[in-house]
Amino acid sequence: MRSIAIGLLGAGNVGLGVLRILAQNADAIEARLGARVEVAGVLVRDPAKPRPVPVSADLLTTDPMRILGDPSVRVVVELIGGIEPARTLVLDAVRRGKHVVTANKALLATCGREIFEAASKAGVSVYFEGSVAGGVPILRTLREGLASDRIEGLCGIVNGTCNFVLDAMTRHGLDYAAAVAEAQGQGYAEADPSLDVGGADAAQKLALLCLVSFGARVDPATIPTEGITRIRAFDIATADRLGYVIKLLALAHTDGDRLYARVHPAMVPKESVFAGVHGPFNAVLVHSVALGRSLYYGLGAGMMPTGMAVVSDVVEVCRNVLAFADAGPPPEAFATVRDVAPAPADDLETENYLCVHVPNVPGVLGRVASCLGRHGVSIKRMNQDTPGPGEPIDMVILTERVSNARLRAALSEVDAGNDVLRPTDRIRIVDPDAVGAAP
Repeated sequence: MRSIAIGLLGAGNVGLGVLRILAQNADAIEARLGARVEVAGVLVRDPAKPRPVPVSADLLTTDPMRILGDPSVRVVVELIGGIEPARTLVLDAVRRGKHVVTANKALLATCGREIFEAASKAGVSVYFEGSVAGGVPILRTLREGLASDRIEGLCGIVNGTCNFVLDAMTRHGLDYAAAVAEAQGQGYAEADPSLDVGGADAAQKLALLCLVSFGARVDPATIPTEGITRIRAFDIATADRLGYVIKLLALAHTDGDRLYARVHPAMVPKESVFAGVHGPFNAVLVHSVALGRSLYYGLGAGMMPTGMAVVSDVVEVCRNVLAFADAGPPPEAFATVRDVAPAPADDLETENYLCVHVPNVPGVLGRVASCLGRHGVSIKRMNQDTPGPGEPIDMVILTERVSNARLRAALSEVDAGNDVLRPTDRIRIVDPDAVGAAP
């Protein structure tokens, strides 16, 4: 029986999932591939560290050259995470003619141009299915299943940590801090969760979705991004009374000439399928011309879901190697890729939830309404609880559809008033089913 040797860079949570799947499914993989996938080495920081998945001590190494310098290794699986040393090791592997599989969205979103250009010159492939939505095969679907279609837009819940936190606040009544602590306790949030809750992780994933969907290389730092750190239990409860659920969404659409991309919390209708995406699950809704709307749903993180996506890429690369397709271009090269800066979102229109924080004094309601009116912001609904004497008011306002530019100008004037206690909270109201057009 033929065999193909691979090397793993990293044996953390996902790396151990890869090793477990390769061991448990070895016979099935061999039957599908017509060859055995053999692990030639595993790069780790500490070979003596206890691991929940058994790994032969003979495979463990602290020297990356044991893997990169081994001519028998055809595929390098990078699971270190972060930019360095992952970037240096991946480029070294590519220059040595080795195919690469990675789940590192930060690396590809930041250094993708350099890596893909090096891979194209070397005639090797770079696969990255596990970098977005864990075990959900969204990138392969976009690249292959929808290859004959034209994608117009997509909307996704792509960060399991944020979805877990918001879901815990919604269904279990936790406040933000308690929900984050619960996510950390269950292994869905890092000790420092800022990359997730601040929205940067979702922006990196959205950049990769734009690459595969639209052939647009987007710097994630240019994507307008808001996280969930300002979402309060009050906002969650108010959304519930109004018929909405709050989710962190990654959205992108094109009007042919321009690409719009953004990450922000949104109120979605309770009847939307996104309202039923609970815990660490992910979902991506794609709108394409021929197929229309299609939904992709599953676990967005974890040892086994992401490990499965990585192993699927390994099998695909090995299949190409066995078919003598070593010189085939990397996945990105199948489309004309252009560098794109997201179009300014000033003219995008949404309905909005506003919460204005003001003291309980006469005239404040009229001043706020006048500020909004002067900037063409129409009020659809307004509500305020009746607090005790001297207690501050959370004034809830729902707006009609209005452009970002008009609303931003209006809120700047509202918040400049001496009677505003802290900046107004804004959450967009989005219908995910309208993803094919500017929401």
